[in-house]
Amino acid sequence: MPCGYCSETTKKVLLIMFKVLVELALVGAIASVFIVAAQGRAAERVAEEASGREYMRNLDELMSKAKNKATIAAWDYQSNITAHNEERMLQVSLEVAEEEKEYWKETMTYLWREFEDPDLKRMFEKYSILGTAALPEDLNQRLIQAISNMQSTYAKATICDYKDPSKCNLYVEPEITNIFAQSEDPEELKHTWLEWHKAAGAASKNNFTEYVNMYNEAAKLNGFDSVAEWWLSTYEEPDSEKQFADLWEQVKPLYQQIHAYVRRHLRLKYGEDVVSAKGPIPAHLLGNIWAQTWNNVEKFTRPYPEKPDVDVTAALVSQNYTALKIFKTAEEFFKSLNLSGMPDLFWERSIIEKPDDGRDMVCHASAWDFFDGEDFRIKQCTTITNAFFKTTHHEMGHIQYYLQYKDLPVIYRAGANPGFHEAVGDVISLSVSTPKHLRVMGLLEDGPDDLESNINQLYKMGLDKIVFLPFAYLLDLFRYGVFRGTTSVNDYNCHFWQLRETLQGVEPPATRTENDFDAAAKYHVSADVEYMRYYISYIIQFQFHRSLCQLAGEYVPGDSNKLLSNCDIYRSTEAGNALGKMLQLGSSKPWPDAMEAITGQRKMDASGVLEYFEPLYEWLKAENERSGEYIGWEPSTVQYCTEEQRSIMENSEFRKRLVKYGGA
Repeated sequence: MPCGYCSETTKKVLLIMFKVLVELALVGAIASVFIVAAQGRAAERVAEEASGREYMRNLDELMSKAKNKATIAAWDYQSNITAHNEERMLQVSLEVAEEEKEYWKETMTYLWREFEDPDLKRMFEKYSILGTAALPEDLNQRLIQAISNMQSTYAKATICDYKDPSKCNLYVEPEITNIFAQSEDPEELKHTWLEWHKAAGAASKNNFTEYVNMYNEAAKLNGFDSVAEWWLSTYEEPDSEKQFADLWEQVKPLYQQIHAYVRRHLRLKYGEDVVSAKGPIPAHLLGNIWAQTWNNVEKFTRPYPEKPDVDVTAALVSQNYTALKIFKTAEEFFKSLNLSGMPDLFWERSIIEKPDDGRDMVCHASAWDFFDGEDFRIKQCTTITNAFFKTTHHEMGHIQYYLQYKDLPVIYRAGANPGFHEAVGDVISLSVSTPKHLRVMGLLEDGPDDLESNINQLYKMGLDKIVFLPFAYLLDLFRYGVFRGTTSVNDYNCHFWQLRETLQGVEPPATRTENDFDAAAKYHVSADVEYMRYYISYIIQFQFHRSLCQLAGEYVPGDSNKLLSNCDIYRSTEAGNALGKMLQLGSSKPWPDAMEAITGQRKMDASGVLEYFEPLYEWLKAENERSGEYIGWEPSTVQYCTEEQRSIMENSEFRKRLVKYGGA
């Protein structure tokens, strides 16, 4: 910058200006580099996202084939329990696990958290959880074998008949179930209860412990502290446990009124030396091997016994219903809502009656998706009863869900949360079980819908829907404790019965020890099926039902001629279209979005339950007050924990959680 005639001051100013210009130019150059780099990175992200989208399309096809292969092997085993089918299922499970592990490794090479497409991010997030395939092959084999052993023990478990000790071929379905439905001999019921829990429960304790250890290893490899956190993650809410507990607090007063009323009638029937006035109810006297529903005590506890019973078993038999006719009737209900009929393959490949070829099979009713968009089946050992009439509609509800979301990517072919799938089947059953619907079907004679008949019907529903809630809730509270280590192998039975007494108000029929393992006498524990889904479903089905009934014009709050409890959505395309839209979402959106689509609410809420049962609740409160019945229950006098266990439990983490989530 030559300036021979400039003053020294001017020269200094010019020099400063020159330096500033140089610095600005340098900053500009650096900024240009960053802009170019940012543009380059943005272009890379776009390319990466496009690559990720194409990868997901390919992975979807691969996972469809893998899941189809695994499901076929599982079906073959559960429908025909043989050593060959078990070995084949184990082999295929391990093969699929290795395939999934390889896919997972490739999935994790993508920087999917930087993707802008929320749907693509959701798919990658779901695939980032590998599942049990994360285990080394030897540990995964041990896990699969432990579950298979428990399922086999459960399916093959038989006991000897109380009246004929030489007859030792009584299975849970139908023989044991029928004994609990029909017998009113407390000694026969006690014998049957004890023998079944020994055959199906205690025999699985070692396998269950192995299963817990292996499953927790898999959970840790997937980034969870335990299986409890893994299961809870499927509800996609950080405070899920608190939400579950809050729902229980909403319905607990109604349950306690039913409990008190039933206990009184059992005491009148069996005597106070068998059923105490203020204690828990003996579990073997409630008409069900698990005391999870109490429908079978309704016949001698009905509020208005002179009113005719709404049980269509006799009508089904007299009208020559077969298993196939029950299934066709259920299909017609869905078609009347403008939903899908069952595809041809469904009728070709489902097992709707137990084969008479002597095979061992898992008779527990279940619906199956084979992940190819074409093959959907039900496996069910149908008998011609009112219960199976409702169960068939329920299981077909699962199939309807499968059909509605079959065109989604495989990773989204599931309920919005685990409870949604169960709720969909049950929301149909709520309509199917109404006197209004049964009359339309010609299964119930015309009669008045008076207040007394309505109380009877609500009571009968309460013995199913309300009574089930604490059992469904506690089954996974128990397993959460086992998975987290707050319930050790030495405390399985003690803690299980502490939960049953605290939440359900039932007690075992005889002393229990840690040589027993009563939780595994329930199919879902032995079969590794998360159970909170059923608890949730029994709440949200009433949310769904209320909304669908309003759409169908079948329910008007405050109108005694259009009660929620007598709503039938049969033939309502408005209700069916709304339900179908929700089902088509699968798990592609967080469950509050699916909930909002059908109910306008984004939270699980028990107000629908309370609305439905309000007339019964008011009646029970008045009746229990009239008879002076004690509400709640005092501690059981039956020993299921040792004094040492009780002492340790008092200040344990188990006790703290029981108080926090069980309301103890």
